[in-house]
Amino acid sequence: MLDLQRLRALHAVSVHGTVGAAAAALGYTPSAVSQQIAKLERETRTVLLEREGRGVRLTAEALQLVDTAEQLLSIVERAETALEERRGVPAGRLTVAAFASAARGLMPAVLADLARRHPALDARLTEVDPHLSVGLVARGALDLAVAHDWDIAPLPVPPGVEQAVIGADPCTLLVPEAHPFAGRASVRREELGGERWVCQPPGRVCHDWLVRTLRAAGHEPDIVHQADENPTLVALVAAGLGIGLIPRLGRGPLPGGVVEVPLDPAPVRRLYALWRTGAAGRPSITETVRVLREQWPKVTAAVL
Repeated sequence: MLDLQRLRALHAVSVHGTVGAAAAALGYTPSAVSQQIAKLERETRTVLLEREGRGVRLTAEALQLVDTAEQLLSIVERAETALEERRGVPAGRLTVAAFASAARGLMPAVLADLARRHPALDARLTEVDPHLSVGLVARGALDLAVAHDWDIAPLPVPPGVEQAVIGADPCTLLVPEAHPFAGRASVRREELGGERWVCQPPGRVCHDWLVRTLRAAGHEPDIVHQADENPTLVALVAAGLGIGLIPRLGRGPLPGGVVEVPLDPAPVRRLYALWRTGAAGRPSITETVRVLREQWPKVTAAVL
């Protein structure tokens, strides 16, 4: 008989791409995930993973098992949801993903509040880029995600996934204190041509928004430095190496040598909570969304 936990491990490798990433998502060690899949191979007398460079590739037989695992995990989720709804209190494990600045600036307060109010709830956080987290929710690899989008880059939400608005996070222009924009009441987007930019790498929502916005204003962006983390981008601005457009959430206090200037019109990114439609009735989901919305004004009041 196929073991559900071993199928879950194989499914996680399929979703996350590597044994290490699957282990992180499941809360196991990579060795434990490898052992689960090795046992599944022995039970099914089938090769499921093949070495490919530094990673692994799922065989055709493994992909067939992954399809079965998705169906079984969906059934289990419905059963767990029904039990949790019957109890009427948040309980059990809840896997949550959030993008970097939300994981830093919002989620600690939310998770602490949930732990204090609901000791039977085991909420676990993973930092994931928004475009990836939505797909992980849709495939059942995550219970809930905190993601964001921009006015000209809406977040695509697949069928079977629901969302709720958490709040709006304003972004401001950061420039070195010697820059001509420093001290200005505001800067129009049309004035941004010819600047050297620090920004997140291509494929990230902030990078795509910046490129599309500048091109819409008639400017080809000159992105000279790229980094994943906002504190790194702020440090590059402080060193006089460029200017950056950075959201306030999770940014932290500005160091000396950096000036914040409003952009006109002000760019705003919207934050959402997303979950599967089939899990919409889970008290742990509804309570987490409620706490996210409750904590948002407190967090933004501290950073604005």
